Amino acid sequence: MKSRVHGQSSHRGFTLLELTLVMSVLLLLITVGLKSNNAFKTWKLAREASDTLRTVYIAQRTYLADNPTTAMSALTPALLLPYIQNGPTVFPTAKSVTGATLNVFVGASPPFYTTTATVSGATSPSRYDPSGSTTDSLWDVGE
Repeated sequence: MKSRVHGQSSHRGFTLLELTLVMSVLLLLITVGLKSNNAFKTWKLAREASDTLRTVYIAQRTYLADNPTTAMSALTPALLLPYIQNGPTVFPTAKSVTGATLNVFVGASPPFYTTTATVSGATSPSRYDPSGSTTDSLWDVGE
């Protein structure tokens, strides 16, 4: 017959401290994972937007090389559409970090994003730049 020493019990479960510690570590890992995922989504949006701006900038330069007498302010998305790689049927747009659709303003060089649908004109619409800086190269392709 096995005898127990008084005060000792068989330890078959976890203590409240152990469970709390494990739950805290799991919560920390989940939080870090969600923050990383959100940062990755923002980076992916910025990368796609930058690629689109580069493509439009190349189309803009190519069109102006073929039509040197055309004024920059006279450019429209319809004029540049045939000059965009892979022949899209609609002019490319992008998504902002809040999910709004961004349009490319082509009446300036380099082109830039705006939140309003504009064709070219003498006055430029306001630029969309989520970083707020024109020197960090985020969404400022061509500058």
